[in-house]
Amino acid sequence: MKILVACEESQRVCIAFREKGHEAYSCDIEFCSGNRPEWHIWANVLPLLNGNCDFLTCNGQSHHIDKWDMIIAFPPCTYLSKAGSNNLFKKGGIDEARYELGQRAAEFFKAIYNADCPKIAIENPVPMKIFGLPPKTQEVEPYMFGVPVSKTTYLWLKGLPYLCPTNVIEPQYTFNTFPQFKNSFGKYRQKNRSKTFPEVAAAMALSWG
Repeated sequence: MKILVACEESQRVCIAFREKGHEAYSCDIEFCSGNRPEWHIWANVLPLLNGNCDFLTCNGQSHHIDKWDMIIAFPPCTYLSKAGSNNLFKKGGIDEARYELGQRAAEFFKAIYNADCPKIAIENPVPMKIFGLPPKTQEVEPYMFGVPVSKTTYLWLKGLPYLCPTNVIEPQYTFNTFPQFKNSFGKYRQKNRSKTFPEVAAAMALSWG
């Protein structure tokens, strides 16, 4: 399959599908940290979503895709996540500037969700209802895939089966107390926290690849 992994600089999902023999490309406005520039599109993903597109990967190779068989996306959640509601609702009112940013993030999410592709999966934390995202398809936790962390995550699926748990264990940490993130500081903290767990990436390739 030809697979577009949108908003992924870590390349963990891209690589997991490549290992299954698929033609997968990660795409992000940041350069890849997965050390496979030949599989990374350093660009805005919106012009690529509906296929019939030309692009360069980071090794300078040109490509053409008539139609994607699958899109897997991890759109930015900063302004959509329920965890950030305290920053939106202040003193009984709404922070208009942050609401506008949330609206833009919701439009980006919906552009992916409504792309011309038969198989779509979008992963995000629990969103705020005010932005009107479509109903979720599935709710998953990292501990369903062998990661000892509790962090409720939603999946929006079109044309795909549920993501199948691969190794259900007891959670030992919340997302914020997990040592990998608790000890992460500075400008890379958000990037590190947004990376897909390798175990979850492997499960996606197993269930959908």
